[in-house]
Order: sequence, then C-alpha cells, then structure tokens
Amino acid sequence: MLTVLGPNGRACDGISRRTILRTGGLSLFGGLLATESRSRAVDAPKMAPRVKAVILIDLFGGPSHIDMFDPKPDAPSEIRGEFASIPTSVSGLAICEHMPRMAEWMNRLTLIRTLSHGYNSHNPYGVMTGFTGGNDREDYFSRPTDFPSMGSVATYFGCGQPGVPPYVVLPDIPGYTQSLRRAGPYGGLLGRKYDPLFATADPKLDKPLDVDKDSYNDDVWAIGDPRLPSLDVATTANALDRRRTLLQQFDEQARLVEGSRAARDLANWQLAAFDLLLSSKVRGAFDLSKETAATRDRYGRDLFGSSTLMARRLVEHGVSYVTIHTESKINGHWDTHNNNFQMLKNLRLPYIDRSLPALFEDLRASGLWDTTLVVMCGDMGRTPKVNKAAGRDHWPQCGFALLAGGAMKPGCVYGTSDKQAAYPIDFPVTPGDLCATIYHLLGISHEATVPDHLTRPIPISHGGQPVWDVLA
Repeated sequence: MLTVLGPNGRACDGISRRTILRTGGLSLFGGLLATESRSRAVDAPKMAPRVKAVILIDLFGGPSHIDMFDPKPDAPSEIRGEFASIPTSVSGLAICEHMPRMAEWMNRLTLIRTLSHGYNSHNPYGVMTGFTGGNDREDYFSRPTDFPSMGSVATYFGCGQPGVPPYVVLPDIPGYTQSLRRAGPYGGLLGRKYDPLFATADPKLDKPLDVDKDSYNDDVWAIGDPRLPSLDVATTANALDRRRTLLQQFDEQARLVEGSRAARDLANWQLAAFDLLLSSKVRGAFDLSKETAATRDRYGRDLFGSSTLMARRLVEHGVSYVTIHTESKINGHWDTHNNNFQMLKNLRLPYIDRSLPALFEDLRASGLWDTTLVVMCGDMGRTPKVNKAAGRDHWPQCGFALLAGGAMKPGCVYGTSDKQAAYPIDFPVTPGDLCATIYHLLGISHEATVPDHLTRPIPISHGGQPVWDVLA
C-alpha cells in the first residue's frame, strides 16, 4: 500500500569564464589523508553507524520532479506535460512511464517528494553541503571559507579505511566542462586536505551537436570513463615516483623559505597523495577493465553509467563517500528550460532507468545493500507550468530525493505536494534535513560542529534534523 509518512558546456547560467582548473595534477588529490584524519580525536557525540558508505548522485541543473517521481495526471496539460504515468511495485504510487525498471524497484526504495528550499542556483553547494542560506552571486565559485561538503565532514570525523581515499568525486571536478570550480564538493573552511579525490574525465560525444539547439540536444551521448587522476600525465609507477621525488625537493625548498606549519601540512598531504596513487588497491578500484563486457553494458558505456559502476567498485574497495555529479560536456545537465520532454525521454531518464537498477542489483548481490546508502537528488525541481519552449524553468520550492539501502524504510513515500507539484502541503524536507539524515546514518551526530579558520564551532547540518520516519 502507498503510505505517506511524516511528523563549454553550459547550463542556463551561461558561465564560460576561464578560471584556472588545474595547477598540475596535485589539485586533484584532496581528501587522501584518511588515516591522519582519524588520528585526530574529535570531541563530538558518537553513535553506532548504520551504513559504512554513501553514494550521492547529484542530478546537476535541476531534475523535473513532476516529470519523474511526482506526476500529476489530473492536472491541466500545461502542468502535467507530455508523459503518462505508470503504476509501481508500491500500490497507489505512480511514476513516469519512461522509468519502467525503476517502477519495479520502488517497493525497496524511499521517495521524498517534498524537498524544498529557496536557493535558486545551479551550484552543487546546497546538495553537497546542506547549506541553502547563501546567494548565487557569492557562492557560485568555490572559496576557502565555504562550508565543507558532507564527504569532507565525514572524512574529518574519521570515516574511511586506511589505504584508500575516504571521499571521491566522479567523473571530474564540478564545473570542469566550463573551466571553473563550482562550490560544493570541497573541504572549505576545514582545509584542502579534506577535499575529495577528484577523478578525471574526457568524454567524447557520440555524434556532433546541433548548434541550433544550444545546450538542449536530446540525442547526443557523452561516452567515456572516469579515470584515476594523473594517469594522463604519468602512466607508470616509475614516472609517478620520479614526480614524487621532484615534489619532495620542491617542498624542502619551500619549507626552508617559509618554515610554516601550513607548508609542512601541505607537503605531507601531497606526499600521501602520491603514496595512495601508487597503491595497487586504489589503482585496481579505478580499473573498469576488470568488469565483464556484460556488466559494462548493463550499467551503460556512457559517462553516467561508467561513473555509477565505478562508484560501486569504490565502495567495494572501502571508499566511504562517493559523489557522482552529472555535468558532462555540453549535454550532461538537467537544466531543461528548452526541449524538456525530449531531453528526458531520449537521454536523462534512460540512463537513470538503466544504471540505477544495475547498481541496486549489484549492491544486493554483494551484500553491500545493508551497509550502503544511495541518495539521488538535484539542486532544484522545475516549474509546474510548461513554458513556450516546451521546457520547465527553475523551481527550488519543490523537488524530490530518492534513497536506497538497508537503512531506509522500503516502499516509503514521504510528503505530499499540491495538485500542481508546486509546493509541499505537508512534511517539507530541506537539504539540511537530508544532510542530517546522512550524518546520522554514518554515525555522526547531526548536532556536531566543526571548527572554522578562527576555531569557531560551525554546525554541520545547518539546522537540519534527520527525517526519522524514512529510516528502517
């Protein structure tokens, strides 16, 4: 039964600024000091973790909730759109007709239909940190004073295993297709050593883009795999070791000049990055050639499919926090101001309906389902009314989050939107609430704080509370 519970690619922001993206390979090597992080005792409430790993899937640009998981078949045509809805394995719950495999999985998943906030920005900042109290002008680019991402906070509180990076972002730095660094995935005020390990990607489009469609091509796929950073500049262990030796020489000179603790910390962080990069375990986790052709096909050879498969491999190898950010080339975003229905039908929904069930199947088969949390959401929803370009515009007031794993209540639907999917009519959930839920499942108190640059305590959940009723 349906039970509702509760107590240059560019998106429309048009950014094309030339911001330096990589200052050598080391800019990609954050978040590698899991063992050092764990050695620093943090005075914060502890609890037994419910999960060992989190996979966060950020549908960058704003997925249309009304055309995916919250259809309104009785609404006027300019609201309900072009898609029909289909029943799911949860009695009384319908979703979009173009996700038949996801419909079969809904009785094992949790759906939140009232994710709501006021942060109208394509930043992954709100999705990855839980903070939505800023503004787009100030928060668009990453800054050292940003709030830390959930993966960075998890690393700070000791999540992770020795020998593997605790926190990885796939397939590349958010903003890489536009030569910028979007705010969100970084350690921010915690410092660079709590940055994630960023994979790198150079996807190829399977056909030329139709320039008349701008960023709204509906039949062009980005094909490729995320890669371990620096393999494009040094493909052998010997070459990497030579670079490590040069780095040591450079750092010795830097310490002589500066003699500062910050310089020493940065040097140690860089050396640990190379040690892990040389690790056969880490290199093996990133090696998709170890998967069968049938498995590759089951996930899909496009960039999202290969990123989802790699996320599974990373969790299997002990990585505790993996983020997949769906910006890929010009055509990877969910910012469907134009051509919404064809983009969803031909590109976006097919890869969700193929890759997520493959991930769920493998997590269950491997025994990782009970100890892994999968969260899929986006920076906002889309407007209830279809615009003149057959698109939907920004709408952060209502969206969705899909959660999977053994810690979640199966077949649970939380919250109800109004007849137009415009606003929650009960049980609104903020990104801070979602953030608090993730921390709770990782065994981190949602009321914990981290120190900023002046050692002031900063709440990690930004006032959010766990959504208790969705937990098993």
